[in-house]
Amino acid sequence: MSPERGVLLGETVVIDDVGPARRGRAYPTIGTTTALLLPAALLLGGLVLWPVLRTGHASVTAEGDFVGLEHFRTALADDGWSVLGRTLLWAMVVPTVVTALGFVLAAASRRSSGGRIVTLILVAPIALPLVVTGVTFRLLYDPDPERGTATWLTGALWLGPELITIALMSAFVWAWVGLAVLVFRAAFDALPLALADAVRAYGGTRLDVFRDARWRPLLRRTVAIVFALVALATSRTFDLILVMAPGSVIDEAMVAPVRVWQTSSGTVTGPSAALGVLWLAVVLLGMLAAALWTRQAWPPPAPGAPVRETGSEWRAPRLVRRLLPPAAAVWWAIPFVVLVATSLHAPRDAATRGWWTGPIGLASYRELFEGGGLTRSLALTAALAAVVTVTVLVVALLAAYALAWVSPPGAQAAGVVLLGAAVVPVQVLAGPVTEVLDRAGLAGTFVGLALVHVALGVPFAVLVLRNALADVPLARVRRARLAGRREWSVLARLAPATVPAVVAVCVLEFVQVWNDFVVGLHFGGPDAVPLGLALYGQTRQFVSNSGLVAAGSVVASVLPLLLVIAFRRQVVGGLVSGALR
Repeated sequence: MSPERGVLLGETVVIDDVGPARRGRAYPTIGTTTALLLPAALLLGGLVLWPVLRTGHASVTAEGDFVGLEHFRTALADDGWSVLGRTLLWAMVVPTVVTALGFVLAAASRRSSGGRIVTLILVAPIALPLVVTGVTFRLLYDPDPERGTATWLTGALWLGPELITIALMSAFVWAWVGLAVLVFRAAFDALPLALADAVRAYGGTRLDVFRDARWRPLLRRTVAIVFALVALATSRTFDLILVMAPGSVIDEAMVAPVRVWQTSSGTVTGPSAALGVLWLAVVLLGMLAAALWTRQAWPPPAPGAPVRETGSEWRAPRLVRRLLPPAAAVWWAIPFVVLVATSLHAPRDAATRGWWTGPIGLASYRELFEGGGLTRSLALTAALAAVVTVTVLVVALLAAYALAWVSPPGAQAAGVVLLGAAVVPVQVLAGPVTEVLDRAGLAGTFVGLALVHVALGVPFAVLVLRNALADVPLARVRRARLAGRREWSVLARLAPATVPAVVAVCVLEFVQVWNDFVVGLHFGGPDAVPLGLALYGQTRQFVSNSGLVAAGSVVASVLPLLLVIAFRRQVVGGLVSGALR
């Protein structure tokens, strides 16, 4: 902006025009607003919104003719209703278990000795690719007691039809409880202690203090946030099921993500489109309900504000604080031990012996890197994650600034669209996106993979960065606009205030692309085999390749594990503020 100068009572004054734009204002120009929003709009329109509409159209038409609900009846025939029911079961049972465990463990470990170490152990599974989680728990549940730790301990566990869903759910709970612990720990630290003093001053009991000064102001909202995040994340059971469930029992573990993939085969078909529409409707309704139920009931302390410690602060019972955190840490560490120990056995020993027997060495790692296939996948995944992260950050920053401070017409509606786009399952988009990439000659290429990842990552990144930019004090925006001639320079001056959000976006996006399996499966090709897809190829002969699969899983886990542990606070802040605000 170029500030205007005038004369008032003989003195030069600066007439600045800051604040949200209104319809009909000459500043900022339509061209500037369009330039800020165009990259995100093109990506989302071409690779998210149009594919959703294409899927919806295919669900009610056949060769261009309207067929009504015929495809829906076909999709729900046989076991279609049981597939939807099992999908909803996942979305209810797993979040309930994760939320309850996360709350108890956060309360127990918050002031316990060694709480930091316990938290790190519980958080570590968040960083692992779900393919790696599936490999780890398949090793645990191996039906041969000579190899399967759980089977050896109980003599009764195997991956049969009766227990496959329970085994899959246990793996998912192990992977996600750490996130719940972090979110609840942050909520405990943000509780307004002055409110507890007020409740006690009016004669409130400990139960009253918990209900009126803990649960209603903040913890109820936190419970809703954790439940919603995990419920939406259960759409990613795809990875676990394909890795953990043997072909003989996969029908007993079937959920919507796998069925849509099986029936579409990378193309747009009527029944798969109909099932995808039903699944997408459930996901969007769940997202809407979560957004409505997670309103802030009490403002948390300002960032950096000291948290007052009091002797009457609510804590878990002493026995729980002493026993539960170390027990949970040991339990959560066992899968890591099994995975690493298996990787340190030679391929033959890993296939025939338990991880607790036999000599250890690096033979599986040496064999893993022979031929250079894994090295190429590692290099491609690292390059893909870096390119996608930078692109998402640039595109999202431009759009987030426009939505936060330029405020074009429809900015509020754009926020709702972004929130919906952030939770659209990949399988629903796979067929139409493949058509787009085929027409552009990008199917199965590095560029095609990158474009899909960018389109999927932009909505969440825009939400996080928009919230961060909207929180910048108005005075700082005023100074930036007085000093800058164009919106680009204003954004550059405001960017330092968004560093925590930028870090969250970069870490989350890099880890998401690094850990990806489903996008690589749908859109990869012979010359574009990301790491998750390479690991999955090894699992097809799981027992004979268990040493190599374990070694590859360890290699794939190191970088995301370091990033998530180092930046866990920013990761949680980005998840909570950006996804549901």
